[in-house]
Amino acid sequence: MKSLWNDEAAAVYRNDDLGMRVYSSRLLGADKNLVMHGGGNTSVKATIEDFFGRAIKVLYIKGSGWDLETIEKAGFPAIKLQETQMLAELETLSDTDMTQQLRALMLDPSAPSPSVEAILHAILPAKFIDHTHTDAIVTLSNNPQGARILEEVFPDCLVLPYVMPGFILSRQVNGAIKRDDPRHYKGIILQHHGVFTFSDEAKIAYGNMIELVSRAEAYIAENGETRVATAENKFDLLNLARIRNAVSLVRGEAQLGILDRSPSAQGYSALGTVSEISSRGPITPDHVIRTKRIPVIIGANPAKGVPEIQQYAIDYTKYFEENHTAQLQMLDPAPRVGIWRNAGSIAFGSSLKECNIISDIAKHTRHAVQIGESIGGWQALSAEDIFALEYWVLEQAKLGQNTAPKKPHQGKVAIVSGAYSGIGNATCEALAAEGAVVVGLDINPEVVSQLGCDGMLGLECDLTNSNAIAVAVDHVISLYGGLDIVVCNAGVFKAGERIEDHTECTWSETLDINLTATQRLMTAAIPYLKWGIDPSILIVGSRNYAAPGPGAAAYSVSKAGITQLARVAALELAANGIRVNIVHPDAVFDTALWTEETLARSAARYDISVEEYKTKNLLGKTITAANVGRLLSTMASDVFTATTGAQIPIDGGNDRVI
Repeated sequence: MKSLWNDEAAAVYRNDDLGMRVYSSRLLGADKNLVMHGGGNTSVKATIEDFFGRAIKVLYIKGSGWDLETIEKAGFPAIKLQETQMLAELETLSDTDMTQQLRALMLDPSAPSPSVEAILHAILPAKFIDHTHTDAIVTLSNNPQGARILEEVFPDCLVLPYVMPGFILSRQVNGAIKRDDPRHYKGIILQHHGVFTFSDEAKIAYGNMIELVSRAEAYIAENGETRVATAENKFDLLNLARIRNAVSLVRGEAQLGILDRSPSAQGYSALGTVSEISSRGPITPDHVIRTKRIPVIIGANPAKGVPEIQQYAIDYTKYFEENHTAQLQMLDPAPRVGIWRNAGSIAFGSSLKECNIISDIAKHTRHAVQIGESIGGWQALSAEDIFALEYWVLEQAKLGQNTAPKKPHQGKVAIVSGAYSGIGNATCEALAAEGAVVVGLDINPEVVSQLGCDGMLGLECDLTNSNAIAVAVDHVISLYGGLDIVVCNAGVFKAGERIEDHTECTWSETLDINLTATQRLMTAAIPYLKWGIDPSILIVGSRNYAAPGPGAAAYSVSKAGITQLARVAALELAANGIRVNIVHPDAVFDTALWTEETLARSAARYDISVEEYKTKNLLGKTITAANVGRLLSTMASDVFTATTGAQIPIDGGNDRVI
């Protein structure tokens, strides 16, 4: 464990206690071996002026929803110190009352809620308090001989048995420090939980944390094996899509399935003992709200329906029934982590952020489990203790604060062709805004930078190359676990060539991109869409399919062709639950198909101005790419769940079509 402390950087905060608290908190948060994704707590005691100008002692403590790695001053609500200390003297204090009292003691009621460990921080007689769930120390405590090992490695620390966090833990520590002054110690070790270090100087508190964790790492290096199993195996992408489908159905909503196929993940999944050692429980009980108590173990070649996932749901229901009290309602029984034999570890979640957190925890867990086994065994808390934290009202509230309302496409995966600009780009943005993870395909390499944020990914892809399309689709499955929405939008428009003047290039290129590329993408995507969640294929046609104009034979024929293709696909795929619908835009002038020259030529044909031509429809509307993108996103949602084979115009009303 390396200290990141920098005296020069810290000197800026010499006269700023809260600034110093932010600085050292970020040092702790920068190391995932210390704290992960909102874990850990830090605080500082200070004297400030209240609204009336009176000096008052406060505790600045990390607020719920903040991450130590990126925390700012606003992430530390100030609460009255003396009254918070008084709470530890009560005989009993319910979770609801504790939460209410802590909020009542806040100087700024609009600040984030203080950590559930606020009382414990308040009673420790030091200015700066650091608390982490460091892997190394928790690995030692998750050992059948954990108490003995901790006493041996940390003779200058107060070692306490596990109790529930919050008021119960505060009472335990309050009693312990009354019997034994904690200032005699470098820290407090809480079995199966983590470690506290403290000092009146931030540098010392931080330095003690680094030293104690380094001792644990040294013990492990001396007595165990720090290398973990590795492997590199192939796997079937279609099976990944089936697994993701089964988890989504159990959870009742679309889930991403992010596969970690790193050598360490595959090595762990290939261990002969993985089913047993991975099912003992999480590193710390805090992780249960992210990962559930145990992962689901899935065979290398899962059978139809993936029975392991159905069995997991049955077992989870049994676990709930064995541990619940009358007032509790069961959470969904779907797994959050899957150990796919020989293939790696899968994180299931409704968003990339959620999956990344789960993947990170799963990575640390498999390392800790293997290291723990090498030093005498891995023994997590009992199922009863884990359940108590999983269904603890304060942990559920913490999780709820980080959960945004579900969007129509939350957890879904979409592919959009012709995504660099115009309708394709607008469709990507519309789908992403409604929760989908979107991959845009385009021959223009700038699509990579164009879609490189906000849940969107751009891939350069030649849609006239069947192999390139298959590689791109497979890549999407390998990244996100499945496919639910395909928007076939790529197209070219070469007007002005009458049939007698048509070059072979114009004809071949137009049909190849507008028609055949659509068929290629559908062919590559359909096997995965069959395992999608409410899967949908959407095809961008044109008004020209019904009302062609002179000088656009190739374009009009290609759009009529994909219209027919969509109708046939709707007939073929309905039995698989795949909806196939087509939209027919017209006069969408903010796309690459319409140049100034094309606009001027078309307007001249009607002897009107360009501006008049842009609203030449029955409603007099200007139609934008964003209008079409939002329509396509809506058609992919459950609003159109009973619609397939439909052709929907978005043209402001065209008298020739009508």
